[in-house]
Parts: sequence; C-alpha cells; structure tokens
Amino acid sequence: MPNNYFQFKQFKIQQERAALKVSTDSCLFGAWVAEEVRGKKYEVRSAAAPFTILDIGAGTGLLMLMLAQKCNAAIDGIEIDEPSYLQAKENSEASRWKERLQLFHADVKQFSFSHKYEFIISNPPFYEGDLKSDAVNRNVAMHDAGLKLDELIAIVANNLTNNGCFAVLLPYARAAYMIELAAAANLHLQKHVQVKQSVKHGFFRSMLLFTPIKTEPVVEELAIKDANNEYTTAFVSLLGDYYLYL
Repeated sequence: MPNNYFQFKQFKIQQERAALKVSTDSCLFGAWVAEEVRGKKYEVRSAAAPFTILDIGAGTGLLMLMLAQKCNAAIDGIEIDEPSYLQAKENSEASRWKERLQLFHADVKQFSFSHKYEFIISNPPFYEGDLKSDAVNRNVAMHDAGLKLDELIAIVANNLTNNGCFAVLLPYARAAYMIELAAAANLHLQKHVQVKQSVKHGFFRSMLLFTPIKTEPVVEELAIKDANNEYTTAFVSLLGDYYLYL
C-alpha cells in the first residue's frame, strides 16, 4: 500500500484522501516548473504586488507547495474533487507558505477567476479512452471525463496574461496533439522536455511550456534513471532541494 503521506525536505504531503498520489513524474514536473519560473525572473516582483500562478487540478497541492518553496508568488489552485481539495487545503495550511496559497473547490469549466495569471500550470487527465477504474474521483483525475485537453487550452487562453506562460505535463504520446491545440489558441510552444524513465527506455512523459509570444521552441531530453538505475545528474539537480535523500 502507498504511504498516507510523502515527506519532502520543507513540507509534507498528506494523500490518503486524494484521488491521485504523489508520483515521480509529478515531482519532476513541479521542480522543472519552479526553475522555469525562477529563470523568467518573476521572483523579483514585490511582496505588495506578487506575480500570480494558477494550478488547474491541484490534487494534493503538491505543485503549489513545490512552487511556493522556490518563488515568492501568490499561488491559487482549483480542484473539482472534494476529498482532494480538502487534502490540498490541509497540506497548504500546514506549510510555512500558507499566506500565499489559496484553493478553490470548483469545476474550472464553470468558474470565473477575479484576475488573469502570469503562470498557469496543470497536470491534467491522462488516459483518454483507456481502461477506467471503478472509483469515480480517480477517473475524473486520470481520464478526460472531467476536463478535455481542448477545454483546458480554452480555459488557459482566457485566464493567462498577454506575456504569461502555461506549463503542462502529459503522456509523450499526447504532446503533439496538445501542441496543435495550443497553437490554434495562439499559445506557442517555447520548450519541450521529453522524459524517459531511464536511459534504456523510450520517452513516456512530455513537459511543455507555452507562451502567447511566438518563439523558436527548445527541445530537450531528460532521463530519471541512468544505466545503473541511479538518479541522473539532471534529475538530482532538479529534485535535490525537495527529496529527503538527495
């Protein structure tokens, strides 16, 4: 059985009620997004007027907390599944960054945000048309029964600032489709990190970064494990500030 919690260096994720648990690829995505935010120098904004981040499908609040650890942002999260929302609220309120974190329990397709965001992130439903579980909340979290990719793109386009960024984690096989959908909504690929479980495997995840500004996309590769089944230098560089034993 999975643990009821996942302990990081600076925070803990309780996850017994959440539809989806902490995973290696979601941790990798959170760490990568945090570096992208820092690289764009958003953190130099003042506390009185912080830059804003939205997490669509907040789950346990993992991504929100990973970003809060690395940057001085006002971070909102929205989650449709009530047990997951309550878990995320518990995790955020137990953290040292709780004053900068806000959660909404709502369907993002029917929700009106009070302002636009400079960075939007999402780890959306994965397995369109695949075998589904008996748990309704897990199906909503993992499949497109709750939020299809075209709906996600429309929501992002309506709630992103003109110079903002949108980051998303997807199965590698769905990346090309997402890039097409985004381009049709005037969100252009800026970076594509193709992720492997190990150097011996093929790509299984894509981390994508989009902006409304046209740019020549950068394509990179990242393996989680090396040929000796140890974490790669690139993985350790991203997760070293989070994982207890790195």
